[in-house]
Amino acid sequence: MTEQTGTGFTALPDLAVRTLGGSVPAASDESFEEKENLINPWAPAFHPERFGPKGQEYDGWETARRRGPGHDWALVRLGLPGVIRGVVVDTAWFKGNYPPHASVEACRADGYPGPAELAAADWVEIVPKSPLKGDAAHEFPVEAERLFTHVRLNMFPDGGIARLRVHGEVVPDPRLLTGLTIDLAALENGARVVECSDMFYSSPDNMLFPGLARNQAEGWETARRRGPGHDWALVRLAARGRVTLVEVDTTNLKFNAPAEVAVRAVRPGDGDRAPLHDVLPRTRVQPDTRHRFRVPPVEASMVRVDVHPDGGLARLRLLGELTPEGERTLTTRWDALTAS
Repeated sequence: MTEQTGTGFTALPDLAVRTLGGSVPAASDESFEEKENLINPWAPAFHPERFGPKGQEYDGWETARRRGPGHDWALVRLGLPGVIRGVVVDTAWFKGNYPPHASVEACRADGYPGPAELAAADWVEIVPKSPLKGDAAHEFPVEAERLFTHVRLNMFPDGGIARLRVHGEVVPDPRLLTGLTIDLAALENGARVVECSDMFYSSPDNMLFPGLARNQAEGWETARRRGPGHDWALVRLAARGRVTLVEVDTTNLKFNAPAEVAVRAVRPGDGDRAPLHDVLPRTRVQPDTRHRFRVPPVEASMVRVDVHPDGGLARLRLLGELTPEGERTLTTRWDALTAS
């Protein structure tokens, strides 16, 4: 069994990454490299032979050499608002041009404010001014039990930072979910994979991402199983709800899709030991195909996805509606985290 808590807060979703809707609406300077590189989903790359009209090209954000007072900053809108549990400031490949210090602030702003409006927001320091090294990933745990929608990365005084990762727990706005048909298994609605049998090639959380997977790496794929049994993933839904339609997507998985897939409602804490009700009974699936199955309504707050015997899924969608209990759960948490 593989626990989805792995390496502490870095096992949580990156709330700022571009593939989850993050953006960088403003920065003090981006003379050498664009601010948007901070939230690229891939690991930073470097090609020493690549020089452009501005000099060496870097896969990150790089500002001009500051000759006066002050410091540089970049404003990031989280794709998925939530509780931040940790931040990674990565200076990969910046060896002689990294900033010696950095800090991170966060705020919560309703609606869709622009950079000028956010300047007057109630900013909270979640990572104090801290020393950095070149070509290194710096992990900073965060203890702030509040909902945030934006972060501001400050570097002192200037230089280059490859990536900013903002790991945390998604907190969906219940006003956007209650009374509607929603994807109960969507990461953006607060669902998570909490355990799985195998994630050799990629994280099972990938199958809960929004949009369509563009390649195999953007789904969940297990190693080849050589013994008995099958692989599985335990998904905690956004909240308790009634599932009425299941989508199993094997797009891009042409020779490594499972032969069959099943989805079962399970009790929280039971893991792979106590299936309760079939949401989707064991069903044959095809490679590189989106499968949609209308099912009799099944109430659940957690499901186990079984892939027989192994393979990968690009996406899993469980469409349905929240139960009254599920609506209360989301509303109570939202109210508690936005009270301050």
